[in-house]
Amino acid sequence: MLVITKRAETSSRVDVEISLPFDVRKKCRFKTVSTDGEEVGIFLDRGTVIANDDRFLSEDGRVVRILAQDEPLLEITRGSAQSLAQLAYHLGNRHVSIEIDNDCLRIAYDEVLKGMVEGLGASTCPIHAPFHPEKGAYAGGHSHGPEHGKGRGPIIHDLSKLSD
Repeated sequence: MLVITKRAETSSRVDVEISLPFDVRKKCRFKTVSTDGEEVGIFLDRGTVIANDDRFLSEDGRVVRILAQDEPLLEITRGSAQSLAQLAYHLGNRHVSIEIDNDCLRIAYDEVLKGMVEGLGASTCPIHAPFHPEKGAYAGGHSHGPEHGKGRGPIIHDLSKLSD
C-alpha cells in the first residue's frame, strides 16, 4: 500500500493520481485507490482539507496528485448579490458546505435543501462537477500549545486551570 503523510510542492512531478469527492477530501485519514488501481493510505494532520491539484509525498518518494472528482451538486441562483447572500446565510445556519461564485452558490445535492432554497425564491439546477466549498472561518484551526496534552483537539477554554 502506498502511504502518504506529507505535502509536496505544487510544481512537483506527478507519479500517481487520485480522484476524490469533497466528503473524502475533508478527511485526514482514509484508504482509497489510485486511478491506476493501487491501494493508498492517507494519514495527514488533523484538520487538513485537500484541494484540487494538491500534491503529497508518499513514503517511497512518489508524488501523488489529488483531483477533485465530479459529484452531484445543486447550483443555486437568485437575482442580486444580496439575494444570494441571504441564501448563503440560511444555508450557513444549517452548517452546509457552500461553493460561492459571482452569480451562484453550489452545494452538495440534497432534496430537502433544494426545497428550502426554492421556497425562498431561488432557482436551482442539478449539475455534476467538482465541488470546491469555502474553507470557513475556522479552517486554519489553532492550538493551545503543548500544555494541553497530546491528542487533544482545539478548545475554547480549559476550566481545570481555574482555582478558587
